[in-house]
Amino acid sequence: MHKLALLGLFAALQIGAADPRIGSWMLTSAQSTVDPPNKLSITSLHGAVHVAISGEKHLDFTAKLGGHGSAVQGNPAFNQIELRRIDKRQVEVIQKKDGTVVATIRDKLSKDANELTSTTTQNGHPDQITVWTRSGGKKSATDPFVGEWTQDLSKTRLRQGTGLKIEADGAGGVRFSGDFSYSARFDGKEYDLKNSSNDTVSLQLVDAHTVDSIYRRDEQITQKDRWVVSADGTEMTRTTTGTLETGQQVKETMVFRKQ
Repeated sequence: MHKLALLGLFAALQIGAADPRIGSWMLTSAQSTVDPPNKLSITSLHGAVHVAISGEKHLDFTAKLGGHGSAVQGNPAFNQIELRRIDKRQVEVIQKKDGTVVATIRDKLSKDANELTSTTTQNGHPDQITVWTRSGGKKSATDPFVGEWTQDLSKTRLRQGTGLKIEADGAGGVRFSGDFSYSARFDGKEYDLKNSSNDTVSLQLVDAHTVDSIYRRDEQITQKDRWVVSADGTEMTRTTTGTLETGQQVKETMVFRKQ
């Protein structure tokens, strides 16, 4: 091989050695699928409704659609629910903790009453949108919300973004800051995680635009991320596959825009 070609190859390898994720990013969209999906059941009960959510999360309460507070047991985030009918296809749910509002949920039915879209608003957090598909139970002429629903987590997404920051850290290392944080090098070794349900992460640079992250908990691989940065360096897509602490399988795609 000619000397010039060798120099060109060496330069390419040097460029590829840098983490393409370095920079500050803002989440623009997210889609995830969890198996098994959450399930929602709404039934009429003596002028009130009984709501039960099961699956990854569990919630069970009975309330009237008049804005009156109803107690909720066993949930650390809130202990009171208020329901208010907005119109024939929309209901507002207010979650309170010791009298203080912690979240507001707007439930909206599709025109055919077979799809239910829930938008959750909470101070300091992005709006979260969850879509439910009617899976059983009769549609009620008096209350179209009544029935059994299956959550379509492939349509669950964040309306507003959350941020992450990736910085160079010494020779070939990076500092990652987001929902969790770590400092690591691209040497395949395990590095400790902070604020994560996993224990360690190891990094591999696949090419000039792609990074693989492998996460372990109790010495078992629990999650794999593939980060791909666009050719112009302005967009980054993270594809996650793994197992939650509950044993459920998850696949998630998140898209970030460089700030």
